[in-house]
Amino acid sequence: MALCTVIGIDDIMYNFQNQGMSVIFSWIVMVLFYVIPYSLMVGQLGSVFNKEGGGLSSWVRGTDGEFLGYFTAWTYWAASIPYAVDSANEIIVDLGWAITGSEKFQDKISNSTFAILTFLMFIIFIIVEHHFSRSMELLSTIGGGLMVVMTILLVLLAFVGLIKSGGHMATQPFTWKTMMPNFNWHYFSTIAMLIYAMNGCELVAPYVTQMKKPQYDFPKAMIALAAMTAFLTIFGSFSLGIYFNAYHIPNDLKMNGAYYVFDMIGQQYGMGKGLLYFWAWTSVFFNCALLAVLLDAMTRMLISDTGEKYMPKFLRKKDKNGLPINGYILTVSLSAFIMILGIFLPNMNDIFNWLLNLNGIVSPGVTCWIFYSFMRVRKNSEKFPSKYVYIKNDKVAYTVGLILLVVTAVATIMGITPQDVPEGSGTWWYELIINIVSVVVLIGLGAILPGIRRREVEYGIAFDKPQWISMIAIVLIAIIAGISLGATKISLRGLYIIIEGIIALLIVWLIGRRKPDINNGFKAEE
Repeated sequence: MALCTVIGIDDIMYNFQNQGMSVIFSWIVMVLFYVIPYSLMVGQLGSVFNKEGGGLSSWVRGTDGEFLGYFTAWTYWAASIPYAVDSANEIIVDLGWAITGSEKFQDKISNSTFAILTFLMFIIFIIVEHHFSRSMELLSTIGGGLMVVMTILLVLLAFVGLIKSGGHMATQPFTWKTMMPNFNWHYFSTIAMLIYAMNGCELVAPYVTQMKKPQYDFPKAMIALAAMTAFLTIFGSFSLGIYFNAYHIPNDLKMNGAYYVFDMIGQQYGMGKGLLYFWAWTSVFFNCALLAVLLDAMTRMLISDTGEKYMPKFLRKKDKNGLPINGYILTVSLSAFIMILGIFLPNMNDIFNWLLNLNGIVSPGVTCWIFYSFMRVRKNSEKFPSKYVYIKNDKVAYTVGLILLVVTAVATIMGITPQDVPEGSGTWWYELIINIVSVVVLIGLGAILPGIRRREVEYGIAFDKPQWISMIAIVLIAIIAGISLGATKISLRGLYIIIEGIIALLIVWLIGRRKPDINNGFKAEE
């Protein structure tokens, strides 16, 4: 179960484009010094808070109270927004390959068409999950299993093909130095994507206490997870080096690399495009199920897990079928906001790569909560007993948690640097700005929702119509102005963007602090 949540072909592909063959060195270091301790910490947290279901927000709530528990739930949900948009984008890419068997269809799709098709996917799957949510969870589990099978198949076929070809590799020359990284800013700024690829095992934490002997069986399971992760990442990356020249990697490898490699393997084994089409429909199958589950489960988790103390009433409002309809509207609105930010990038491939970069920022950022919670548990170990304990010495365990927290936090901050575009170019500056804007909006909104809830309690409604309209308009104008400034070549554009952002926030605060007219509110809020 954990393996399906941790690693897949796409994860290997993304990091191969970022680091080339030197990613093999990175995978080895990450498995030994990150995946193993990370997984075992998750095991103890799941054991400590087994009665609360073992969710990330319940861990933080158990150690630090309701507000941090709420904020953890919000950041976990916020991190799922770029992930959901990315999954919707992948469905479009998958369908294009599954129908045409080629990447040429991508040249015929404009950025606006790509965004519209992605948005339609959200609408379709909000309807689909209402009727098939449970079956979609099963399908995503099956799809995840197929992903692992296809990854193993890639490795096996690649190595057999290497023997058949007499040891010929596309990466030439290939020496030990090929696998050693150049420890520069680019390398360290891509570590967040490695963390993004390898996190997720916290999803199996609720099952820790269901094992016969958690204190013995869980560490064995996590070591097996690390071993399989090492096998798939190390040999999977080497397999990519067989078919792609690591010194000249295609710029669209993250979006199309899996199709390219399965096409080449299929041709090598005389299967034509059969293997390519099988992968395409596997990916369609998986991403459709994943998107439906993400839209449903994450929205329900946020609305139900945070309670009425911090979540505004209008977001908790449910329709006759028990669905948090305004919560869905918020999810889709923020997803549309992310898509609009990316629509001004040069082409479809740039949008795809940028979204991955954004995932590599927000997802590791959320992982920090795991290490923080673990540190809090080990600081008060007598208060938080568990059947399974990772490192018996509390001080040593606390130090290990602190080290991983610092590493993850630094990688998250460095990950804000744009990837896959020339440094200092107009596109680079644009992506840097929308990375910061996306993170500020996604996380900042969670910080102000409790204040909105307090206004609801005090006045009956949070804001009246003129307040909502003017505040939303100012925020949109500020975002558009910031994006426009970022696209210029003005030398101090970064400073100007910060100034106009601060001015906009100040105006919004002045408007929002006024007492609302309860007779002039929106019906949805009432």
